[in-house]
Amino acid sequence: MVLWGAIVNACAIIAGGFLGVLIPRISDRIRRTVMQGLGLSIAVLGITMAIKPANILLTIFSLVAGGVIGELFRIEDRLQQLGDWLERTVARGSKHNARMGSVAEGFVTATLVFCIGAMAILGSLDSGLRHNHDILYTKAMLDGFLAIIFASTLGIGVVFSAVPILLYEGIISLTAALISSGLGSGDLDAVIAQITAVGGVLIIGIGINILEIKRINVGNLLPAIVIAAVGMPLYHALF
Repeated sequence: MVLWGAIVNACAIIAGGFLGVLIPRISDRIRRTVMQGLGLSIAVLGITMAIKPANILLTIFSLVAGGVIGELFRIEDRLQQLGDWLERTVARGSKHNARMGSVAEGFVTATLVFCIGAMAILGSLDSGLRHNHDILYTKAMLDGFLAIIFASTLGIGVVFSAVPILLYEGIISLTAALISSGLGSGDLDAVIAQITAVGGVLIIGIGINILEIKRINVGNLLPAIVIAAVGMPLYHALF
């Protein structure tokens, strides 16, 4: 089922949100340790994806060219600006209605964290192309824990963020599935293998960011996925 990963992710956010409302605030030590465990798990998942058979030269080219494009268009900065704008909008609204502002703040903050990121895109693509939901399952665990933290401080509004998450990831998954149906089995297998390898490298970067080892601008590397998908058929046609 193409949408299963997105459904599991949304359910994890709902469950985590309700738990966060019911239980006391989680201590910083517990939060840090759990996030470190999740960061390690995400890095391992990325490694298992990156080592799958693929054209290593095309993988390197995709990452380099994608990084250049991402930096030129400042994708990561623009995503951050979008988040800042939404937060300012919510803050202005909360001055007029404190209760609704509180719900809106939890909703917007959680939606931004859960939607804006490479993992949601990569996981949804993997669900649509391969019907493999491992990335979204891992993201569901991460989002579920984060939902507990957010809801314990921001309230019930966090639960409602499950709706845009389901729509966002579901649309990407369905689009990827439709595109894959138009490719031959041989071409599709090659494209999936290449996207998986490039996506695995980006997932490793997300794990490194969560572990706070070094800040990697994963958002600026997202064009590498498109280059990998388009580059593999071109490579076969030329060589």
